[in-house]
Amino acid sequence: MIIGVPREVKEDEYRVGIIPVGVEELVGRGHTVLIETGAGMGSGLPDHAYLQEGAEVVQNAREVYGRADLIVKVKEPLKAEWPLIRPAQQIFTFFHFAADRALTEAMVAAGPICLAYETLEDQQGRLPLLTPMSEVAGRMSIQEGAKFLERPQMGRGILLGGVPGVAPAHITILGGGIVGANAARIAAGFQADVTILDVNMDRLRYLDEIMPANVDALFSDRHVIREQLRLADLVIGAVLIAGAKAPSLIGRAELGLMKPGSVIIDVAIDQGGCVETSRPTTHQNPTFIEEDVVHYCVTNMPGAVGRTSTFALCNVTLPWVIELAEQGWAEAARQSCGIATAVNLAEGKVTNAAVAETFGLPLTEIT
Repeated sequence: MIIGVPREVKEDEYRVGIIPVGVEELVGRGHTVLIETGAGMGSGLPDHAYLQEGAEVVQNAREVYGRADLIVKVKEPLKAEWPLIRPAQQIFTFFHFAADRALTEAMVAAGPICLAYETLEDQQGRLPLLTPMSEVAGRMSIQEGAKFLERPQMGRGILLGGVPGVAPAHITILGGGIVGANAARIAAGFQADVTILDVNMDRLRYLDEIMPANVDALFSDRHVIREQLRLADLVIGAVLIAGAKAPSLIGRAELGLMKPGSVIIDVAIDQGGCVETSRPTTHQNPTFIEEDVVHYCVTNMPGAVGRTSTFALCNVTLPWVIELAEQGWAEAARQSCGIATAVNLAEGKVTNAAVAETFGLPLTEIT
């Protein structure tokens, strides 16, 4: 099979879909790997690192898409890439369809096989390809929150850990999954006052056992959320429904409960955001202010730490790339629950229930 790796074109996206060891593994199995020139530079991986493992470096994305049977990338294809995509071509990447009707309709019209990292489940029902990026985003959320709480960034002028005689910041984390747990660990290390909210009591019991003393785990309901908004200096939106649009947990009116200059980091923005006033931003222009609250809604947070994120992602994607290369998507989907759950669209048909429900489209079962 011919596997193609284009250079990412999303603004400030520095990750790449395959690292050199992945090329070695695929070429050693008899496959051809095409790398667009410069694709790895944002992660510190020059063209010659791929060449010496047997990759073919090509000059543009048109050639990558034109020749490859399987495209492996990191972020969803942008509008400039849509005309390059061929019917029945396999594309393995983060899609986040539920947050983007235009992308969904474009891929339905183009007819590729869209395999989404974010919905691939293992036999235990976990999301192994989303997990490392959630770990990165969770840890980054505190790093970014600390920065934007500074007064020059229009924040309240709060130091997360406080100092002797001055109280630390109060951080509220909506969601106790991978993002939320990682955010809480980092925030606790800053000596902030941290509260995690979730609706899963088993998860709350687990978090209560493993978290340090400055982290509280509370059941989430409307009253508790409102109480926390009054206290919070920093809110982390960390909720996830796999493949579906994120639920809106904070309305515009509820922002009025928050202190002026407080900060929201909406990590859920990839899936539409969990705050009514959230809208996608970029690393170049990461924030905006609504109702006196600073909103940070960057849709590719891990892209800013490209080297860390690329290696963390490729460590877990490579076995699945090999499976697709060896078997093709249809056979792999028959044999592997992981590949089957990754298929969101196939040859113009929606095969993921959450995407179909979000846009009112007919659902087709994979056969």
